[in-house]
Amino acid sequence: MPFPFPDVSDRTLADLLSLRGRPAVITGGAQGLGFAIARRFAEAGAPVAIADINGTAAASAATRLAGEFGVATTSIEMDVTREESVVAGIEAAIEALGALSIWVNNAGVFPSAPADRMPIDAWDRVFEVNTRGTFIGSREAAKRMGPDGGVIVNIVSTAGFQSPAPGLAAYVSSKHAVRGMTKAMALDFAPLGVRVIGVAPSYVPTEGNIAMAQAMMEQAAAAGIEVPPMDVMSQSLIGRVGTPDDIARVALFAASDLATIMTGSVLLADAGETI
Repeated sequence: MPFPFPDVSDRTLADLLSLRGRPAVITGGAQGLGFAIARRFAEAGAPVAIADINGTAAASAATRLAGEFGVATTSIEMDVTREESVVAGIEAAIEALGALSIWVNNAGVFPSAPADRMPIDAWDRVFEVNTRGTFIGSREAAKRMGPDGGVIVNIVSTAGFQSPAPGLAAYVSSKHAVRGMTKAMALDFAPLGVRVIGVAPSYVPTEGNIAMAQAMMEQAAAAGIEVPPMDVMSQSLIGRVGTPDDIARVALFAASDLATIMTGSVLLADAGETI
């Protein structure tokens, strides 16, 4: 019998948007897009756990959010590719925050290399973090979300819908896999009361994305190809490059009860890039 997701039609918009009492874990949350998501969740009242492979940066980010919004926070040094690290991190988050209601799979890597020259270990690393990491985190989080269920948000990328630039075969393939995983997990986790939603951002200027764009331009220059700066956003229909907070607000919608009717969907946060 399907889990009876509640009808929330009689609740106010403010109540539907609130994440009070709904502890959230954000992987790769110490900076960039992950931190922007954590910040909006904290503003909405969620107790927040910052999980990151850089434990020092995670601790600093958690302290900053606690000071800014007065919510309970904790930090976790986590390697999403290692099952034991993810399990230990989830248990630590639950111990610190009292429960687990929201899990955001944001951690990712995106080395750029032409497919004919990409080392197999680089290919494997992309899938290890982006795809295997998403699977392990989702599986372990779903099992621990309790009788009221919860929400898993997968950061998919527009690379799950298209190939935005040369040299991204591994990244594009891994994100297509995460997009498919979002659908499959929505079916598997519905009986647990867990919704699974994907958010697919286009390029936004974070520390990691800036480094990636710079590396791509350097590779193009070495090959004698001129690439205008920020060309990856040439299809934007909003007249500007997106910001991390643009994406964080979509993630907040997906995690909140405003989106109770949605599971298995992937929301394009792309400024019209993929039209």
